[in-house]
Amino acid sequence: MQSVQSVQPQLVKRHLARRLVQLYVGLALYGASSALLVVSGLGLEPWNVLHQGLAELTGMSIGVVSIFIGAAVLLLWIPLRQRPGLGTVSNVFVVGLAMDGTLALMPDAHGLGARIPLLVAGIVLNGLATGLYIAAKFGPGPRDGLMTGLHQRTGRSIRLMRTLVEVAVVATGFAFGGTVGIGTVLYALAIGPLAQFFLRFFAAPAPSRGGPVAAGGPSEQAILRR
Repeated sequence: MQSVQSVQPQLVKRHLARRLVQLYVGLALYGASSALLVVSGLGLEPWNVLHQGLAELTGMSIGVVSIFIGAAVLLLWIPLRQRPGLGTVSNVFVVGLAMDGTLALMPDAHGLGARIPLLVAGIVLNGLATGLYIAAKFGPGPRDGLMTGLHQRTGRSIRLMRTLVEVAVVATGFAFGGTVGIGTVLYALAIGPLAQFFLRFFAAPAPSRGGPVAAGGPSEQAILRR
């Protein structure tokens, strides 16, 4: 019979492996689900409205713009005294690459009969992806860390900070040609409950106690308070 001392490192390694898989599957799925929203043409999530608008302006792909904006937002963490994690840095690159890769494979959608299912699938899969990568607990995405940093520095609520930033982001992206539509509204209404559901579903059990990892720290609230 194996001793507790020999079993414990194995459990820790398996727990870490599961979290890493969750992180990268979640981030890749997040990028792929965002691509579905782009193809639907019915409206994007707030930050991708900005990314698409800048892509139209610069001629770069939306995924590459997403990477540049993510890196720029990450620099704003310095004065806000936020600390990035593996998930934060990975978010910058994996989401953009997955989005461009999916868009390269997806055919154009014509007619509402094809576009509406893409919209619904994109929103649901985005919520699933959010739950996956947050539950992995490798740090928030750069944009979510921006919200928590502004909250801590200003004393204002996370909900207010998110609303102000995302309204500015959508308005700027729309001015540059980003797609705002019914999908943008549906995303804003649905992503919080969907992410909360999948966050609880994918919470990895702690290797030492076997209980679920608590979900509800500042980075989680930054995403779920919409």
